[in-house]
Order: sequence, then C-alpha cells, then structure tokens
Amino acid sequence: MSTRPLYSFDRHYLDRLIAEDPETERHFTEYFGTLLSLKLRSKLRSAAQVEDARQETFARVLITLKQKKGLASAESLGAFVNSVCNNVLFEMYRSNARATPIEDEPEPETGEASAEWRVLKSEERSMVRDAIGELPQKDKELIQWLFFEERDKDAICRELNIDRDYLRVLFHRAKQRFRERLAVRMEQR
Repeated sequence: MSTRPLYSFDRHYLDRLIAEDPETERHFTEYFGTLLSLKLRSKLRSAAQVEDARQETFARVLITLKQKKGLASAESLGAFVNSVCNNVLFEMYRSNARATPIEDEPEPETGEASAEWRVLKSEERSMVRDAIGELPQKDKELIQWLFFEERDKDAICRELNIDRDYLRVLFHRAKQRFRERLAVRMEQR
C-alpha cells in the first residue's frame, strides 16, 4: 500500500485557492477528498452520506477562506479541514438523532417525565414542520425527496433535468435555508 506524501501548504497556495485557480482547486479537492473519504467511510452508513459530508466540508472551508479574516495560518489548513469535517459529522449525527421517529425513542418511565417528554418532542416536530413550511417549494421538494422519501439522486436529476453536481448545490442551499429557519425558531423557543 502506498502512502500519500504530506503536502506543505503556504500563503501562496491559499491565495490561489481563494482566487479559484482551477489547478489549485483540483489539487485541494483531490488531496483532501481522498483523506476525507477514508475518514467518513468509517463513520457514516452510506456512500451518499459520505459524499454529502465531503462536499459540505469543502464548501465550508472555501467559504471561510474567502472571508475577510479567513485562515490565520496557511500551515494549519490540514487541521482546519479536519476540524470542519468533524463539525459536519457532529451535525449529521445530531440531525439523524433528531430525525428518529418518536416511536423509536424510549419514553421515560415516570408519568411526570413522560408528559414533559411528549410536550418537548411535539414542540420539536412542530418547529421542524414550521421551518420546512417556510421554505420555497423547490427546497421543500428536495428535502422531502432526499430526507424523507430517500429517493435515488440520479432519478431526481433525471426528473429535474439537471446533473449531479447541480443537485448537490441545490440541496446544499435548501439545507442551509432550512437550518437558518430552524435556528430562528429554536432561538425564539
């Protein structure tokens, strides 16, 4: 088994990445794509989840790099990508835990705790429903198809007459808008 040589990142590399240099972007996604896939395969159930987490990690890293303060030290790019990936994984775990149907979760034993537990679960479901209800129709459909119906992404692409990369972009935007609306509802709670 061959080992991948470590790459030393410098400010010039980050500047090219921020400027969307195609060769640098290709290197970045190939270099970290392999490493992220290896990490994510051991932690997620499906290839689709691995790919979603990988793309989400790339998107967040690139957005951060393009912000005014960006990344303080170019040498820490590898550690930063790893940290972002860990955050994405944590959010996916948390999201999956929240998506577990109420019937599958053990109900507390005492009557008092049981009533409180049912009220909290009802409030959470209501917040999610309301947040989804506020989304544009296209976002609602994508979330419904991919999260609840677990439809095949290739079938969705054929139906919408788009390619897989654009579906990824649309779904990323839909998830982002949903997260923003849900966060507002949770703050108001």
